This record gives sequence, structure tokens and C-alpha cells, in this order.
Amino acid sequence: MHFKLQGWALLQLLLLVSFSQAEDHVCLQMGDPENPQLSKDGDIILGGIFSFHRSWINRRDTYMHKPLPLQCISLNFRGFQHAQAMLFAIDEINNSSDLLPGITLGCKIYDSCGSIARGVRASLALINSQETIFKLSDKCTKPAQVQAIMGESSSSPCMAIATVIGPFHIPLISHFATCDCLSDKNKYPSFLRTIPSDHYQSRALAQLVKYFGWTWVGAIRTNDDYGNNGMATFIETAEELGICVEYSVAVFRTDPPEKIQQIIDVIKASTSRVIVGFLSHLDMDVLLIELSQHNLTGYQWVGSEAWIFESHIAAMDVHHILDGAVGLSIPKAHVTGMKEYILGVKQLNSSSKELFRELWEALFDCKFEDSVSTTTENQRECSGHEDLAGVKNTFTDMSLMPILYNIYKGVYAVAHALHDVLSCNNTCNKTAQLDPFTILQHIKRISFKTKEGDEVYFNENGDPPAKYEIINWQPTENGNVEFVPVGLYDASLPADRQLTLTNRTLVWAQNSEQVPVSVCSEKCPPGTRKVLQKGKPVCCYDCLRCADGEISNSTDSISCVRCHSEFWSNERRDACIKKKEEFLSYEEMMGALLTAASLLGTCLTAVVMFIFFRYRRTPIVRANNSELSFLLLFSLTLCFLCSLTFIGRPSGWSCMLRHTAFGITFVLCISCVLGKTMVVLMVFRATLPGSKAMKWFGPAQQRLSVLAFTLIQVFICLLWLTVSPPFPFKNIKDFKDRIILECALGSAVGFWSVLGYIGLLAMFCFILAFLARKLPDNFNEAKFITFSMLIFCAVWVTFIPAYVSSPGKFSVAVEIFAILSSGFGLLICIFIPKCYIILLKPERNTKRNLMGKEGPTH
Repeated sequence: MHFKLQGWALLQLLLLVSFSQAEDHVCLQMGDPENPQLSKDGDIILGGIFSFHRSWINRRDTYMHKPLPLQCISLNFRGFQHAQAMLFAIDEINNSSDLLPGITLGCKIYDSCGSIARGVRASLALINSQETIFKLSDKCTKPAQVQAIMGESSSSPCMAIATVIGPFHIPLISHFATCDCLSDKNKYPSFLRTIPSDHYQSRALAQLVKYFGWTWVGAIRTNDDYGNNGMATFIETAEELGICVEYSVAVFRTDPPEKIQQIIDVIKASTSRVIVGFLSHLDMDVLLIELSQHNLTGYQWVGSEAWIFESHIAAMDVHHILDGAVGLSIPKAHVTGMKEYILGVKQLNSSSKELFRELWEALFDCKFEDSVSTTTENQRECSGHEDLAGVKNTFTDMSLMPILYNIYKGVYAVAHALHDVLSCNNTCNKTAQLDPFTILQHIKRISFKTKEGDEVYFNENGDPPAKYEIINWQPTENGNVEFVPVGLYDASLPADRQLTLTNRTLVWAQNSEQVPVSVCSEKCPPGTRKVLQKGKPVCCYDCLRCADGEISNSTDSISCVRCHSEFWSNERRDACIKKKEEFLSYEEMMGALLTAASLLGTCLTAVVMFIFFRYRRTPIVRANNSELSFLLLFSLTLCFLCSLTFIGRPSGWSCMLRHTAFGITFVLCISCVLGKTMVVLMVFRATLPGSKAMKWFGPAQQRLSVLAFTLIQVFICLLWLTVSPPFPFKNIKDFKDRIILECALGSAVGFWSVLGYIGLLAMFCFILAFLARKLPDNFNEAKFITFSMLIFCAVWVTFIPAYVSSPGKFSVAVEIFAILSSGFGLLICIFIPKCYIILLKPERNTKRNLMGKEGPTH
């Protein structure tokens, strides 16, 4: 049964209004009309609200048709432990000479019966006759019944109770209410607790899930303030840590079977293998029964402190649903003498005979002779002398000693505050007027150490320091479950050191030693990046391989990083490696072939030169201007050799040399060919009557023409080298995965000027040779020059588009090929026919044959 907080505030107002209309001599009488279940006399009374029963039933008078008080059923042994812990602390304080000397503490403890409404009624009964608040009559001088209240165990009842008693400033100290909402001092000014707030637990659970690499989890919570607020904080923190919650469902112990079945169906349909349970132990009981019926094993459970170290839940788990569960628990505690005190249950007989008899009958499954409860057949009679030594149940289980220790610390906190308020030294000021507000302020400020050495204090929100043990459910050989501490969470430490795990081996679901995997998508390895799947949470993604030239060197990278311009991604795309530098080298096949062709041309030219020199006095050598022929052969040798400067790693001197040497040697070569062509024309004209052509184009003029044409090219090259010379250049644009080492032109105008001048001379030479093509074959070599110039021009015309479109080192190869083709064309067309006559047809190598009008005889 849930109550809205605004409703309780309204209830208080109505009570105050109704009371103000009463007679002056009437004192405030509100609350539960029933007597407390446990009471103990003392100078100062403390209140307690615990659940001695788990639930209740409504009763009605059959004859009068009037509702009767709720009947509590289903005894809760834990509630008795809580009450015993409070009584133990009170007795220990009363027997102490150092704390509250001469003052005895008493108590009134009510049974909330698992009902929020009943808990609120109990709180109203405990604060009855609060004269310092109402001040409605001088006749109402009865002191406040209690100075502080211990309890309740759950967050929702504490919220309701704290809202009611907050205006009266009665301290409410809970030992097990963890909802973060209770830290709001505007709503709950008098609430304090000795257990950490879920503000820390929820974050600790999220960090624990993140630690084990679980990014895809399911969530089940108790449908009350504890579960809803705790899970909301967990989900918020999980999202910050990159954890996705596949589903989040709520359950409550009173839910119909159909709703619980829906939760089972959600779990079955999910793909996550980890379930975070932010549940009270009562709701976990109900859920575990349903899980066992469907045999839902194999899931890794992560639990909150409310159920993770409950031994009776472990005993219920006969189907091993929760094996390997991990979660947070209050650090283990030991309080000297408390266990023996709690198990010495006979002392309850002096406080409440009826409650003692009910507990005794439940502990030993017997009935007293005068018992009013229903007796089952063959049930033995209680003697009152039974021994607890052989009993094993929730009451004798001390696994929740940390919670009992919290009650113990809460009582001592009130005692220390009273000690200060009463100005106790050797004695206390018994005449001092106790004011709950003053006591509350002292409790907030106290700081002390228990006899076990643990420091107790509250922060500004009334919360203690947050420390949790991380425990692991590890099955033992006898089938039981051992709660094994495997780590610690301390919220007071820096964020990176709050969560620590020991080296102890953990046991996981289904007794596996391998950490379970629960992810929506597998981690993206280095070399890939995450791409979110449309319409799904951020934990669901595809791994996309990084593009060429990009890398990611970490797991689950959200983007790829582009490599530096001189680096490239490796095959795995997880590292940048230096790009391979590429140039036309002598070692590779193409470079070797071009080198061989260059050397072949050089050798052939040398052979021709040797032949011409050997037969320099023969008519055919002398008739073709031997001086220009030798100069032409020399320039061809330089042409073949200059192609070698294009091969190898580009350097400053090689870049400047290759183009200038090529330009000058080719101009020298074409100038010689042009001179030979002009000589042919002049010789032909000189045979005509009265011609003086050879007078104007003799050997001196021939030498000057060759020199003049060559000097023009030398001037162009010098100007190019002076203004903007070629230089080594790393080309990273044409190819992404490698660097092309090449020679940048420097000045494109200079380069094309060199080529243009060569082309101009070649065209001029070709035109002259073409005009002389019909001269007698035995008299001139014009037709051979025409063929050679035709080849030369064809090569260099096709060179231009091939050079521009060829990438990288292939453009260099195209230029070398053009040089070699031109050289071989000139060598073969001009000199090979003469070598053929000199070596194979010596009979034609005569002056008569050269000067004759008929062709050679065969």
C-alpha cells in the first residue's frame, strides 16, 4: 500500500486543525491505539519500528460489520533480529559508566507488519503528547514519548514516516533505507541513516558492470521508491559509462502472476546475458520462484545490497539460478556479544509475552498448551526449554550482522547526542529539558568510534561514508553458497581508485571460470570504427574498416585518423607506415631495360664512329661531310648517355642535368643533321653552271651554324636554371599509398621552351630534307634524313600527350623512351645504310659510283 507524501502533509494539517478546536485540557491523542509489541522502561525512551511480520490481512466484525485492526501474518525473523540488536545496544549503554551515567534508556518498539500505513500509525503513536511542538495547553505537560525513532528497513515506509514526523524534528534513523531521495533535507529534515545512500550504490554497480566489460544488460527493479530511484541513477550512470540497458522492468511482491510472467518473457526474448537486480529481498523471493519454474539459468546476476547477501535466498536457489552472482554488500562486521544476545531470545519474554510465544512456536515448530493459534495434527507441545543450538533458520543466521551493526550504531549515535545535550561528565543534568530539534542537531554533528574501532558520523545529508564489499556467490561442494568477498568500493577515494578487486578467482554463472560476455555488438578491433545501427542503442553498432590512409589504433574507436601526408595505413589499418618512395631505378626491370637500351645505343654509335674513322678516306665518308658526321655521332653518343641521368633517385644536380643535357645534346644533334641537309642542297646547287652556293656554305659556315644553333639552346637552359631550375620533388597526389620521387620542372615555360626549340629545328630540318628528297640517290642522302626526321617528329609529337598522362615514374620512362627512339632513328636512318655499303658493298664505295647518274650495278 503506497501513500503520496503530499497526502501525509495534508493529514498533519487536518490533525492540527482538529486539535486546535478541542478543549484546552485535552492532550493530543493520535496514533496506533494498540500497545507497542516490545517495550522497556527507562528515563529516556527511544522508539523502534520494525517488521515482525511480512504481511497482513483485513478483518471485519461478522455481526457489527465493522472493520477490525489488521491481523499480521507470516512471521519475519529478521524483524526480531533488528529489535534484538536495538535492545542489545540499549542494555550495553545502560551498563556503561562512560556514556549517559545515571541515565537509563528505554524503548517502545512497534510492528509495522510490512505495511506503510501501519508504520506511519506507529510513528504517530510514538510521538504522541509532543507538547513542545503544539503548545496548546499548559495542562499537557507530559514529556514526549520518544526522543528518536529507529527504523524502518525499507525506503518507502521511511519516506512516509519521515514526512509525518519531520515537522516535529523527531530524528528517524534507518539502518537499511537506501533511497537517494531520502538525502533531500528539504523534504526529510529529520531523517538520518547508518547505511550508505543508493546515490553511491547505483554508481558502484554501474562501475562494476563496466569493469567486467558488460555493455549490454537487462535491469529488474523493485516497484517502489528504493528500486525506482536506485535504478534510475544506475541507468543514468550506465549511459555515461557507455553501458546500454536492453530492458528495464519493475516487479512487486503483490503483482499478479500474469505480470511476473511478462517479466519472464522479456528475459527469455532478450539477448543480454547479464541482469542487474535492484530488488528488495522480498521481491527477489517472489521472482526467484518464477525463475526456477522456467529454469532460467545461465544468466549473470548483479545484485544490490538488499538481496545479494541474503542467506535464505541462497538456500531457496536450488536450481542454481543465481550461481556466480556478484554484487555489493555492507562490509562485514563483528560486534562482541551481539550474536549471543540475539540468540538469547528468552529475554523477549519480559517485554512481550505474546510476541515471545509466537516467536518460540515458529522457531521450534511447536505449540504452547494454552496457545490460541491453530494447532496442526501431530504438532508437539512447547516446553519453553528448547535449545536453539540445533536450529538453522533466518533467526539464527548472522550473515546480516552488518545491518544489525547499523542499528547498533544508530542507537549509539542518539546516546552520544543525549550525552552532549545533558552535559554529561561524571553525572548528567537530569533537569535539562529535552528538545528533539536540539537532539537532531547534535546527532548530525556527532563523531565517535564504536568499541570495534569503526568511526561513526553523518554528512550534511544525514548519510554515512559509502563503503561496500564486492561479493561473489560461489557454490561449495556440499551444495551451499558461500558469499566470498572479492573486492571493495570506497566512494571517499579518487574516482580511478574507488573500485578495487582482489586477485581471488571469481565464479560466474553456471560455475564458469570465464567472464561472461554480454554485449550488443562485439568490440571493434583496431583498424575499424564504430558505426551505429539505425534505430538501436549506442551499444549496437557495426564495425567499419578504416578507409585507405586512415587508421584506428584502439579498440572501439569511434573514428579513424588520417595518416600524415608522407605516411600510409598498413594492411590492418592500425598503424601508419612510411609511404614507399618510388622512382625509376636501375634495379627494377623497366629501369634495367632502358639502361641496357641506352648503353646499346652508345655502343652502336661508338662502333659506327669507329667504322667511319677506319674508312674516313673512302669516298662515301668524305662525300657526306665527315666532320659533321663525326660531330653528329658524338652528339648521338651524348644523347644516349644523357638518358641515364633520368634513371636513379632524383637529386638536385641530376634534376638540373637531365633536362639541360638532353636539350643541349639534342639541339647539337639536330644542328648537325640540319647542316648535313643544307650541305646536300648546296652541293646540288654547286653542280649547276655558275653556282657559288658552296662558297657561302663552306666548312667554316657549317661549323658556325651548328655552334649558333647550339648556343641558343645553351642560353635558354642557362636562363631556365637561373630563374627557376628543376628540383627534386615528392609527389604525394598522384598515388595515395606511395611517394613518387621526381624532378619538378621549376619553370614549365623553361621546359617547354627547350622542347619547343628542339621541335622547331627538327621541323625546319624535316622541311629541307623533304625538299631534297627527289635529288639523285647516288648524289645525296636527303631521303635518309627525311625518314630520320619523320621518325623524330613522330616520336616527339606522341611524346607530349604520353608524358602528360603518364603517372609517376612512367612519365620519366616515356621521356627516356622518346630520347632513345629519336637517337636510334637518327643512327639507323643516316648511318646504317653507309655502314652497309662500307662493310658489305665496298664496290659501291667509289667516287665514280657516287658521281654517276645511274644507280649502282648489282
